[in-house]
Amino acid sequence: MAEPQDGWLRMYRANGLVTAVVTQPAVPDDLYGADTAAVLDRLAANLGFRVAYRSDGPSRLINADGKPVRAWREGYPYEHRLNRKCYEPVKQSLQIELQKLQQTVKATGRRLLIVFEGRDAAGKGGTIRRFAENLHPRGARIVALDKPAMHEQGRDYLLRYLPHLPAPGEIALFDRSWYSRAGVEQVMGFCPAEDYRHFLQDAPEFEQKLAADGIELIKLWFSVTRAEQLRRLIDRYCDPVKCWKLSAIDLASQERWDEYTAAKEAVFRHTHLPYAPWTVVNCNDKKRGRLEAMRHVLSVLDYTQKRHDVVGRPDPLIVSSPTSNFGSADNGQDELGSAYDGAGPGYNS
Repeated sequence: MAEPQDGWLRMYRANGLVTAVVTQPAVPDDLYGADTAAVLDRLAANLGFRVAYRSDGPSRLINADGKPVRAWREGYPYEHRLNRKCYEPVKQSLQIELQKLQQTVKATGRRLLIVFEGRDAAGKGGTIRRFAENLHPRGARIVALDKPAMHEQGRDYLLRYLPHLPAPGEIALFDRSWYSRAGVEQVMGFCPAEDYRHFLQDAPEFEQKLAADGIELIKLWFSVTRAEQLRRLIDRYCDPVKCWKLSAIDLASQERWDEYTAAKEAVFRHTHLPYAPWTVVNCNDKKRGRLEAMRHVLSVLDYTQKRHDVVGRPDPLIVSSPTSNFGSADNGQDELGSAYDGAGPGYNS
């Protein structure tokens, strides 16, 4: 039997039975110590900012001139965030279209799987909630798995997702997916390099089998810039209702920004395929990102009584192919870039 690598979670089999298991302890919640504020201050300083903590309102990032940082505007194509007056009616109309889609999926026995991936605090969870909030719960499931158990490691990793795939007539919304192996697990050193290489080889075949089995797979990657991600992490820290969302892994994602960028681009190179393409959603403005993600899903699927005038076409400034996103979007550029006035296509200003 081969010698295990120190610290890695590995399984060794003889005659089909597990004969040895070596584990690496999970990263503790206090990875950065008790003073999370000090860590956030340091992360802000790395970007040339400081944090202004406030008891009478949201905390802010402040630049060297003492002015609040409009972090969401970093490389964003619109001058203003989508306001609630524009957002709510469009959300409602798209959610009605999602209900029609669900009814068609149920009536025809289709199997729809939507994967939501991206950086920490990029807006995946909020988008999933808006997708699901008016769907019938018996025909739509949110799947958010915990870290893999010992027997789910190695080449068996992808098998852990099989019981959670959509049944006929069902929609499954994956809040992260098997791509955690190529993201957080690889960047944070939670899986050996060998298992990571195997994943990049196995994932395309796995998704091809899903397609052959009749599963319609849509893969969404939610993008956010570095300063905006940090602002959202600070918001989580300061808000007692959101503080449970902040973890040591989230903080580490700021410091390992470039490693996560490299991991993202490797995923796109290996798994952006004709039968399972990726779609990138710029989510620096959460409201606009949610709506354009809905619009994209509805635009690529056929269903009964579809209103094309409501669905429209996804905004190409917000929704795009990975081939147009290398070296941009969430890679943390500093410039604001050109911006457009107004709400954009599909909205009444």
